[in-house]
Amino acid sequence: MALCAAGAMGVQLMTGDMHFLSSLGQLSWNSTSEEHQIGNGSLSKFWYNTNKTQLLGVLLAVTGNFLISISLNIQKYAHLRLVCLAAQKTYYTSKLWWSGIILMGAGELGNFAAYGFAPATLVAPLGCVSVIGSAFISVLFLKETMRAADILGGTLTIVGTYLLVTFAPNITQELTARKIQNYLVSWQFLICVILEIITFCILLYFYKRKDVKHIVVLLMMVALLASVTVVSVKAVAGMIMLSVRGKMQLTHPIFYIMLVIMVISCVFQVKFLNQAMQLYNATVVVPINFVFFTTSAIIAGVIFYQEFQGAALLNVFMFLFGCLLSFLGVFVITRNREAEHLRIPYIDCGHIPGKKKMGKIQPDSNSLSYGTLSNEGDMVKTQS
Repeated sequence: MALCAAGAMGVQLMTGDMHFLSSLGQLSWNSTSEEHQIGNGSLSKFWYNTNKTQLLGVLLAVTGNFLISISLNIQKYAHLRLVCLAAQKTYYTSKLWWSGIILMGAGELGNFAAYGFAPATLVAPLGCVSVIGSAFISVLFLKETMRAADILGGTLTIVGTYLLVTFAPNITQELTARKIQNYLVSWQFLICVILEIITFCILLYFYKRKDVKHIVVLLMMVALLASVTVVSVKAVAGMIMLSVRGKMQLTHPIFYIMLVIMVISCVFQVKFLNQAMQLYNATVVVPINFVFFTTSAIIAGVIFYQEFQGAALLNVFMFLFGCLLSFLGVFVITRNREAEHLRIPYIDCGHIPGKKKMGKIQPDSNSLSYGTLSNEGDMVKTQS
């Protein structure tokens, strides 16, 4: 009986060992299979699933800025067509001009929605898409000359945009009304707001009392207002997105407070930006405003929404490097462009698509009129 018991125990041990070895083999096969799946794209699928909300925000921002670049060229084309008409009309009577305005509104709506899905530090720098898009669309649509600087600047901007999207902070936070209120009373934001108010008051004093109209003064005020705009736009967009998903936030007073702040800051921002556009050429205003606005928006996102909290040092460095490349690309595209003389323009009607080349309208320096063609009577007098 002892031998039988020992034999039975031995059989059980052998059976247990076989089950154990079989389990190890199955585990090894599963591990190999998982590694094979990862090698075949599971990592990319995992990355997409964790970043799809942010990618939607990027897509909205890129599409919105591209629509803005199209709208600007359509409006410019509408102005050129109106100038070459025999009977002068005001620009707001043109259907083409209004179509450009509608496209611009759609583009700005896309930018607004993008703040509800992606970090403000990512959405703001993507404004470079409108600059590069406008440069290349004007070549195709308005028959402007393609320069080597446009290609170089476009390349720098595209590489910078890729780095921005790749190394941007990957955070998904639900901007509830309570969270916005907590952000508003955080010590880092209060210190930043106090410093911005003091700086803005100093700049406004020089602007109003000392009549200082330097471009840096004007665009610094625009940038300071832009930081407030970015904070309020993201708060409003985030609370609207949550409300659409079923978590109602529109009943909280903080939503309407941020909405009023957004509208007021936008109005004054446009006012100072228009002042800069009247005093300085657009080729100077656009790149400086882009750098100031983007820097201000990134600082606002970092301080108010704490978007880089816990980010790796390499990611921060590559993100800033992408911003630098985008800045350089915008400067290269707008650098050394021919100045537009708004008061005495030179318009070649032959360069307008769909128009036959009838001649060039040159400004008459001896007359207050817009421009004159050669007078046959004067030609007769000259010949006689």
